[in-house]
Amino acid sequence: MLEIKDINVHFGGIHALKGISMTVQRGEIVTLIGANGAGKTTTLRTISGLKKSTSGQILLDGTDITNLSAQERVKRGISHVPEGRRVFPAMTVLENLELGAFLRRDKANIAADLKMVYERFPILADRKKQLAGTLSGGEQQMLAIGRALMSRPDILFLDEPSMGLAPLLVQEIFNIILDINNAGTTILLVEQNASMALKIAHKAYVMETGSIVLSGTGEELMQSDGIKKAYLGG
Repeated sequence: MLEIKDINVHFGGIHALKGISMTVQRGEIVTLIGANGAGKTTTLRTISGLKKSTSGQILLDGTDITNLSAQERVKRGISHVPEGRRVFPAMTVLENLELGAFLRRDKANIAADLKMVYERFPILADRKKQLAGTLSGGEQQMLAIGRALMSRPDILFLDEPSMGLAPLLVQEIFNIILDINNAGTTILLVEQNASMALKIAHKAYVMETGSIVLSGTGEELMQSDGIKKAYLGG
């Protein structure tokens, strides 16, 4: 479905991504783990068109999207939940969700998808007229995911969805991720909570200083002594 070939990214004189190559097959949950500053967020931002690559190729369903705008990539089925949630605080929950469907014109299906989001996140239905900035961190994360789902994506990028959340909410967010995947959406997940991420991942990549240094199934990496020591507290 998604294929990244030898992507390089520079920030001025800094070589941020160094020949990144990876694949995400339709229906998978694929996770990127690594320390802060490893290049995980830059990888997501580059694939979704928010950061320009210096070289390399990004293919979606066999089509080269390397030079397409972020908006065009959304039209082709990519949706991105950014780090820090980034909801619009002065707009209501409903207005935030409607913005997720901004590029769509199929009003009947938009209404059906809004109903689906409310069914998946009942708290959002209860608070649809409430300003997004007044929601708790967990509720804002649910809103950010719901907003992304309103574009009806084929592949959903999630950047640190558990950041700053209480342990019970972390488990709830991961259950939601599994539910979304089971409903047919492919997931590319960046997550500091390596243990939780590897438990649900079909495939995982480990990043260090802009490079992918290891890959395998989630189970394989969980059993790796090096991964246990570096990321799992083992």
